Amino acid sequence: MEFSISSGSPEKQRSACVVVGVFEPRKLSVAGEIIDHVSGRYLSELIRRGDMEGRLGSTLLVPRVPGILADRVLLVGLGKERDFRENEYQKAVASAVRTLNETGAFDASIFLTDLPVKRRELRWRIRIAAMAARAALYRFDLMKSKHDDVRRPLRKLTFSVSRRGELADGELALKQGLAIAEGTNLAKTLGNLPANVCTPGYLAQQAAELATAHQLKLEVLERVDMEKLGMGAFLSVARGALEPPKFIVLEYRRGNQSDKPVVLIGKGITFDTGGISLKPAADMDEMKFDMSGAASVLGTVKAVAELELPINLVVLIPTTENMPGSMATRPGDVVTTLSGQTVEILNTDAEGRLILCDALTYAERFDPDCVVDVATLTGACVIALGDVACGLMANDEGLAKELISAGSMAHDRAWQLPLWDDYHEQLKSNFADMANVGGRGAGTITAACFLSKFAGKHRWAHLDIAGVAWRGGKEKGSTGRPVPLLTHFLLDRAGVL
Repeated sequence: MEFSISSGSPEKQRSACVVVGVFEPRKLSVAGEIIDHVSGRYLSELIRRGDMEGRLGSTLLVPRVPGILADRVLLVGLGKERDFRENEYQKAVASAVRTLNETGAFDASIFLTDLPVKRRELRWRIRIAAMAARAALYRFDLMKSKHDDVRRPLRKLTFSVSRRGELADGELALKQGLAIAEGTNLAKTLGNLPANVCTPGYLAQQAAELATAHQLKLEVLERVDMEKLGMGAFLSVARGALEPPKFIVLEYRRGNQSDKPVVLIGKGITFDTGGISLKPAADMDEMKFDMSGAASVLGTVKAVAELELPINLVVLIPTTENMPGSMATRPGDVVTTLSGQTVEILNTDAEGRLILCDALTYAERFDPDCVVDVATLTGACVIALGDVACGLMANDEGLAKELISAGSMAHDRAWQLPLWDDYHEQLKSNFADMANVGGRGAGTITAACFLSKFAGKHRWAHLDIAGVAWRGGKEKGSTGRPVPLLTHFLLDRAGVL
């Protein structure tokens, strides 16, 4: 798929299709009004007859519109103008691209990027449009013996800017949006692969391919290396699995040598049975998505590398399966973490924090500017925030605000929860320095409290993505979140947002 930026009036576009918007009830966008004027009110007459009401996401393909050079016009419903914000904009662009892809258009010029999204400037509109377009075209059919027969003839999309002076900004934003989309698609594909394919070893292979493609430094620690280091918490999760665990270390160094790196840590449980604390059978197949944190940090480093951002970034991925078996860790076992602190494991299904705590301690050797861990950590976060926002907890308000701002800019939002000392009381143990769970109440917060004990003196934030990393039901699959949030966070730090 080819993407480009152009300026010019919609009626002068020589393409298979020009895309313009219609607000509810029956109001054309500015580009639509221009075409309507040169066509002798052709579009207005269609709208007056009720062929297009403007309902958000609705589409109407209109052939042979008089007075224009394009073969067809695609009208896209935008909903009510007073309610037209980021979410509506994304849905409108995605709906347009899906329709174009299904209706035989070889190329199209999209005039939705000039829409008045509240408080959002051109570069945001182009960047988000590129991300929405690629998301609309994403298909996962790698595991099917026959691919879907749906025609996908769309080969080129051109996003419009109003003036020639905006072309440079538009091209920069397009490049950023496409890189974020590529990273998101990588995360989606890794998440969608079954656990018998996407093993810890497979994730290490994907890291190796990224390292080769973008000249990154890669180290993969094996079980024996982790034993020598003393990663007792991580290894306790891996005890029941035949698949060997891996600890993946990727380094991207394009900033000043003296700049401290950002460290991203991604939870990589490639399948989570719950271990001895076995999960119920219903929906257990979705536990292949429990490596979505790992997938998202790999997707983020891909986007960063493609954009050649002038920053230093380290990605850490502790990855294993969590399986029951004769060697598996039992409830009541006590393990010693890499930090030297001891943990009483009351629930083996609270395994994510056990692999992350050793990764957090390992991160200290990089003397990071800040550390952000990303994990499908708690069902409690799904109950609290649903599939709209991920949970955010941090030991530094400045870092929390950076991530919240990045999530807002990417429309991949995070919501901050407290990390007060009061919650630490729930993690007390009679037999070790702490327990790995703190009971039913405030489960998302107590999980973050546990991790905070391993964050050291560095600025640290935790993103619980359990509610946003995948969808269930008819549209079951990985979302690739929070690659957009993380990449916007790093774009801002690089000063190129």
